Amino acid sequence: MAKRRLGRGLEEILGEVAQAYEREIPQNEVVEIEIDAIRKNPYQPRKHFDPVALQELAESIKSHGLLQPIVVIEDLDGFMLIAGERRLRASKMAGLTKIKAVVAKIDRHRYREFALIENIQREDLTPLELARSYKELIHEYGITHEELANIVKKSRTHITNTLRLLNLSPYAQEALNEGKISAGHAKVLASLGDQEQAAMVDRIVQERLSVREVERLSRQRQEPRGSFDLGPVVQELQDLGLRATRRGNRVAIEFTNSNEVRRFLQILAGDGEL
Repeated sequence: MAKRRLGRGLEEILGEVAQAYEREIPQNEVVEIEIDAIRKNPYQPRKHFDPVALQELAESIKSHGLLQPIVVIEDLDGFMLIAGERRLRASKMAGLTKIKAVVAKIDRHRYREFALIENIQREDLTPLELARSYKELIHEYGITHEELANIVKKSRTHITNTLRLLNLSPYAQEALNEGKISAGHAKVLASLGDQEQAAMVDRIVQERLSVREVERLSRQRQEPRGSFDLGPVVQELQDLGLRATRRGNRVAIEFTNSNEVRRFLQILAGDGEL
């Protein structure tokens, strides 16, 4: 029952985000504040900012000014950013010392929610940023992939496939962020071990392999002579949100904290799912 209440709370937050902003962030109260007085939101899941796009925005700000103010809240020794990190970064690049902002009155417990709202509703998030946002929502509210899919109006397959990107090795994640491989490539690579991912990334870049070609090569790597097909097993484990990869005739599951271990034990006991 607690899980359902949390799920409904999240749905209300995401489903009525426009009303929430209008109610809690008075858009007509725009002020100018010192850029150096603003610190980043520690709950901001967005990590990658395209330097070329930032420079273009900075040039636009120089020419036309900042058209949309950022959103901040008052902090102990200044302000903390809630929405608009890209605009803040570009304004710094443009040489501005002050920036237009709306000072919102938001409960401290909702900082994370508003940062996630801003990110999950954006169209220009990288696949990995979206995956991290989904993962945080699932852990924050204790909901399943199916429940999140219903809340954000996406398919369960989309949620699961996006979360699978978090199984990528750092090397493959960097290649994805830099556009060397596509999200389609990355979803195939996620079922491989780290060394296999690195080798496949290099082949994709050098040989310009299509997603279908990578799928074929991946199946060949995962099915050595005399072995049996563990692909469906790995897929099923990943669908449950586990960081599972195939290594020869073995399946490896990696955990980052004790909570993930406990959830895995619950799955084995048939008492729950991730």
